[in-house]
Amino acid sequence: MAPARPRPRLLYVTDPTYPARGRRYGDEDVRLASRLRADFDLTLCHPRDAAARLDGFDAVVVRNSGPVMTYPDAYDAFRERATETGKPVYNPLTGRGDMAGKGYLLELGTAGRPVIPTVDRAEDLHLLPPADRYVVKPRLGADSTGLRVVAADAVRELVVGSVLVQPYIDFAYEVSFYFVDHDIQYALYAPDPGRRWRLEPYEATPRDLEFARGFVDWNTLDHGIQRVDACRAPDGGLLLVELEDLNPYLSLDALDAASRESFASAMTASLHGFLRAAG
Repeated sequence: MAPARPRPRLLYVTDPTYPARGRRYGDEDVRLASRLRADFDLTLCHPRDAAARLDGFDAVVVRNSGPVMTYPDAYDAFRERATETGKPVYNPLTGRGDMAGKGYLLELGTAGRPVIPTVDRAEDLHLLPPADRYVVKPRLGADSTGLRVVAADAVRELVVGSVLVQPYIDFAYEVSFYFVDHDIQYALYAPDPGRRWRLEPYEATPRDLEFARGFVDWNTLDHGIQRVDACRAPDGGLLLVELEDLNPYLSLDALDAASRESFASAMTASLHGFLRAAG
């Protein structure tokens, strides 16, 4: 009898101690990693240690590792080491969304895509819709760190450095669409705009899915997990808030057991395909 094939060895990057507001990173990753162990040999690793731990693994899976701005040197070292060695990273490091900073909002807006209007220069403020308040946030920000809501008469003086400016939109709710590779898995929304992470299942319409899938297709990642965050604007349409393609929190605790298992099965199949393609 032929010897059994060795199980793929994955370095699973996570920071379960990161104090995420309204989310329990550790619980989600422990449960998901436990499920993935049915198919893979997993070793959990803090993001600050990832660059030094790459050897001996078939691939790296970046999950709830926290905002990289809290460990920029370690993250840069990880990317450089993975690129130099050709180590496969899931999600691939070629993402065009939040993985590369929020400049994609400018690019997509210029291309006429349905995103929240965004500029990054004081001389372009006139291109934004008139508003009483504006949102100013770092181009490389995450988890609302550094985000400010300011009055219209104060916004110009804040457009310095690497920041983005958007009109403050009185949206009805936020909704997130969760994809594995290019396949929608589920959608969740926050009925109360003041409670971003109090999520409930959302029945996406065909038009909603067309909206979300357009951004996933634009990102050109063949494998990986993406979360498309949007808001329901006053005119009833959806506007992109964020395309999270680095380490999107999945809110699996908001799903029933069958939906969690369906997601884990989809991720397992995606990882097998990713490893074959990288092979």
